[in-house]
Amino acid sequence: MAQPDSKKIFFENLSGAGKAIAVLTSGGDAQGMNAAVRAVVRMGLYVGAKVYFIHEGYQGMVDGGENIREATWESVSSMLQVGGTVIGSARCKDFRSHEGRLKAAHNLVKRGITNLCVIGGDGSLTGANLFREEWSGLLSELVQQGLIEADAVQKYSALHIVGMVGSIDNDFCGTDMTIGTDSALHRIIEVVDAIMTTAQSHQRTFVLEVMGRHCGYLALVSALACGADWVLIPEMPPEDGWEEKMCQKLSANRAGMKRLNIIIVAEGAIDRNNKPITTDYIKNLVVKNLGFDTRVTILGHVQRGGTPSAFDRILASRMGVEAVLALLETTANTPACVVSLCGNQSVRVPLMECVQTTQEVQKAMDQKRFEEAVKLRGRSFENNLRTYKLLAHRKPESELPVSNFNVAVLNVGAPAAGMNAAVRSAVRVGISEGHKMFAVSDGFEGFYKGQIKEIKWGDVGGWTGQGGSLLGTKRTLPAKHVDKIAEQMRKYNINALLVIGGFEAFLSLLELSAARGKYDEFCVPMVMVPATVSNNVPGSDLSIGADTALNAITTTCDRIKQSASGTKRRVFIIETMGGYCGYLATVGGLAAGADAAYIYEEPFDIRDLQANVEHLTEKMKTSIQRGLVLRNENSNVNYTTDFIYQLYTEEGRGVFDCRKNVLGHMQQGGAPSPFDRNFGTKISAKAMQWLSQKLVESYRKGRVFANTEDTCCLLGMHARALVFQPVVELKDHTDFVHRIPKEQWWLKLRPLMKILAKYKTSYDVSDSGQVEHVIHSRPKDSDASVAM
Repeated sequence: MAQPDSKKIFFENLSGAGKAIAVLTSGGDAQGMNAAVRAVVRMGLYVGAKVYFIHEGYQGMVDGGENIREATWESVSSMLQVGGTVIGSARCKDFRSHEGRLKAAHNLVKRGITNLCVIGGDGSLTGANLFREEWSGLLSELVQQGLIEADAVQKYSALHIVGMVGSIDNDFCGTDMTIGTDSALHRIIEVVDAIMTTAQSHQRTFVLEVMGRHCGYLALVSALACGADWVLIPEMPPEDGWEEKMCQKLSANRAGMKRLNIIIVAEGAIDRNNKPITTDYIKNLVVKNLGFDTRVTILGHVQRGGTPSAFDRILASRMGVEAVLALLETTANTPACVVSLCGNQSVRVPLMECVQTTQEVQKAMDQKRFEEAVKLRGRSFENNLRTYKLLAHRKPESELPVSNFNVAVLNVGAPAAGMNAAVRSAVRVGISEGHKMFAVSDGFEGFYKGQIKEIKWGDVGGWTGQGGSLLGTKRTLPAKHVDKIAEQMRKYNINALLVIGGFEAFLSLLELSAARGKYDEFCVPMVMVPATVSNNVPGSDLSIGADTALNAITTTCDRIKQSASGTKRRVFIIETMGGYCGYLATVGGLAAGADAAYIYEEPFDIRDLQANVEHLTEKMKTSIQRGLVLRNENSNVNYTTDFIYQLYTEEGRGVFDCRKNVLGHMQQGGAPSPFDRNFGTKISAKAMQWLSQKLVESYRKGRVFANTEDTCCLLGMHARALVFQPVVELKDHTDFVHRIPKEQWWLKLRPLMKILAKYKTSYDVSDSGQVEHVIHSRPKDSDASVAM
């Protein structure tokens, strides 16, 4: 297999030999905790450390005995797809007392454990930090009581703590996403999508209560993801007189031929006087004022249950590995840290800084400083709230700015889940900015045929949760029809273009940019938003649609593996889409717990295939009975899926048998995931605002004229920020033959997948080890949250 660049830093010099690491889950459970536990155990064993489970959280640490058990590689098999936490979690009163912490210290020292990986919320992490600060004093007490030898104080002088935040509420400051949040959003959106069908049938209003006693993240993001009519959250209570405004909004929506209303309420929702707003109060209000048939649904613990999403599995796996690295690098003077997500990168932030900022949010809410509470939640939360208000509440015509600009929006390339959310966002933001919005059907093919019509605010209602492309999309490029497209631009007086699509959309913008020299019609601001399941667009780490495809792959792999449960040993060969881009195979492999993933970007030969077969043969001799191998559709012209299947079948004869599956277009179908709905909504809104700015800047002498490179851009997620990049500048970063970027961030995840599958490899840690501060860890000028 291709070796990583030797100039980079790798962790071979970081040894865990002689170290003991314990992992525990504490507080409320969250989907993805098991993936984090699995990653900690396997990474710990990989570097030579002893790893222990502490069952039942801090209670297990206090009680000791069988609650603290040594972990093996096999003991974390088949837990990746399981929700909750298999090692148990409990809220522990005993640990809050000094006596309880003394017992816990004794139980750890008996086993030589001085490294703790705690997965939980702010209460669990605060307790861990207090334990660390008291550690040397606790050991001295144990010596005085004759429970440990005096030399143990020197030998186990420091307790090292690393935290990972497992909480479905996403209420912890210092990280963009906590483990479990994305899965909880999946549960909520599944319920909302189901409720919308019955609500539409009976013209009902539904009031849904979601979790979030002190944090409105789940309510706000699910409202954004389903296009709810109204949302109530604790951080930003509604203005006095909100009841009348809400009823007016619901009534106006019904008058606009909408057959249903959805109101989402966080369980901790309050008014401006800190008085709770209940679902029953809202129901009675709607029935009394409007007479609408209204029902209440309280989702409750459904939100905590079920299998973790692909996002949570990947997030937890990355965090688990980073946590072990942090423990290996820590010294007696290193403060306890939390492994968190900033944009698309793992970072370490001081634990107590995060806890203090989180507590400040609650203090601000208690003191009615609501604007400050929203700011303390972080830029992602602020941006979500701003975007929801922009898209859900239409200004009266009299309040709209008059721009006299016409903006066209179209989809290009293959359909991708989330495209419709992006179109809805663009149309509504455009109308709010005073533009006249035009929808182009069937991409550039429809453009040159004149399939262009004005699209209004109400026309895109209910689009957020729809899969595919409602506008229609084709792979046709504009170059062959540039005359006719220019004619249509002239006819409809199009002043700006928003193109939503994959690699074809990128090529289209390059062609239109090149045509500017000949046609003044193309001297207008143009922007592209990446949307493709393949995630192969240069200039962006992520594309709309890729997360939905990953969830389809992960869910299918779970079912396929389960089909072999209780039968003889079996290996499954799964073919994924992606063209020449191995993103789906690699990241899907990481989320599904694959043993290998074959991709074009990392060349492989018959020796590698043989080594993989031997590795699986050894694995099957243990208690593990299932293997999973993913292959990108264009990874190798000769080593086809059939070839690999036949090779594995022959070489594994007598040890395991083989099955193959080609997932095909199911990866492109289905309703978009919460991630894709929100990513599409936010990135498209930002693109539209950029177009508005460029239209004003390029308006001269009664017309729009924009022919500079920076007026034809791609808006992409790059590391920690959404960045506008001229498409012409991206040519040098593109492999046009294979339709992929020359550099791809996710290749760094491949060694992680191999390590968790028990292969010896090198893992690049050049991005690790930097402790950042909560205040300074976010870019000032852009939304750092790639997630939500």
